[in-house]
Amino acid sequence: MTQYTKDQDAIARLTPEQYAVTQQSATERPFDNEFWHNDDRGLYVDIVSGEPLFASTTKYDSGCGWPSFTKPLSAENIVENSDTSLGMRRTEVRSAAADSHLGHVFDDGPVDQGGLRYCINSAALRFVPLGDLETDGYGQYIGLFEHKAGI
Repeated sequence: MTQYTKDQDAIARLTPEQYAVTQQSATERPFDNEFWHNDDRGLYVDIVSGEPLFASTTKYDSGCGWPSFTKPLSAENIVENSDTSLGMRRTEVRSAAADSHLGHVFDDGPVDQGGLRYCINSAALRFVPLGDLETDGYGQYIGLFEHKAGI
C-alpha cells in the first residue's frame, strides 16, 4: 500500500494560487478554476501528496462554480474540521496525509446520493485521467469506472 506524505518538493512547485489554497486555506474564484467543468473520467488526487481523494464517478454540477463531489474515495483520506471564519459555520475538508486545505463539505448535496456536497478547490487537486491510472500508480481504482463506463 502506498504511503502518502506532505511532499516538500511538491509544495515548492505549487503556483502561488495552489500554495495559498493548500497551505494557507484560501479559496479560488468560482467558475474560474481548472476542474469545475471537467467531465473526464478519472481520479482527483491531492496536489501535494498524490493521495487519492475523489473519483469522477461522484462528481456532479452543483452550480456553485467549484468541483463538487457526493463523497470521497475513502473517509480515511479526508479530515473534517469546524470552520467559523468569515462569520459562518462550515465544515472544512483537508487531506489526511498532507494536511492540504481542500474546501468545505455542505449538507445540500443530492439526497439520493447521501445529501453531501464536497465543494473542493481545483487548485488543491491534480486530475489523473482514467487512461493514466495504471501508469501513474492508481491502477487499483480502475474498477470504479468499469460499471459506469462500460470499459
